[in-house]
Amino acid sequence: MADGEFGELSAALVSSYNLLTSSLPPFFHSFINLFVIVFFIFIYAVFIWKFHKFIAQKNIFGLNLNQYAQNNDSGTNKMLEGVFYFFEYLVVLPFAIFFWFMGVTIFLLIMGKNLDANTALVISAAVVAAIRMTSYYNETLSKELAKLLPLNLLALSLIESGFFDVPRILSQISQIPNLLNNITIYIVFIIILEAILRFFDFTFSLFGLEEEQV
Repeated sequence: MADGEFGELSAALVSSYNLLTSSLPPFFHSFINLFVIVFFIFIYAVFIWKFHKFIAQKNIFGLNLNQYAQNNDSGTNKMLEGVFYFFEYLVVLPFAIFFWFMGVTIFLLIMGKNLDANTALVISAAVVAAIRMTSYYNETLSKELAKLLPLNLLALSLIESGFFDVPRILSQISQIPNLLNNITIYIVFIIILEAILRFFDFTFSLFGLEEEQV
């Protein structure tokens, strides 16, 4: 969708919601408003629960693609291992992390009362980067961060005035295209960070310095 289409969708949702609630008694208006907020929190909590272990693992996929590089020629074997290692951890993994990054960013954008697209991107990138870095140090710590940081952001949003204003939440949808316009630098940052972490992890394991995972 183009920016204008997202704006029209957001305006249509707000208009439909106002039209629906304006014809109802105040009690039902409050009931619907509360239900929408509760449903949004439920979706956010499920998203965090489903993906926090995924993003917090050092080896997210466990594809072990280099198993397909078995060959009698040791030179060819090493070359294929390098190609598969590069593909799995420097191509597939960063883009998988990108989907988590986008999900967190969109939720933050919708939750934040005065949050613009750039601020949501910075916060989300910082959260994801911190989780990925700690996954190389200690996966248990990384999993705790992957749960606590997003949930604390939700808690901060809940106590902010205006959070329970459903039309405001619906109107924030119009800012989603701004994420796509400014996201390139954050994708590059995540890819470079993952590449650096993998390089040091590979170097440490090569010299037998990698900490044993329990």
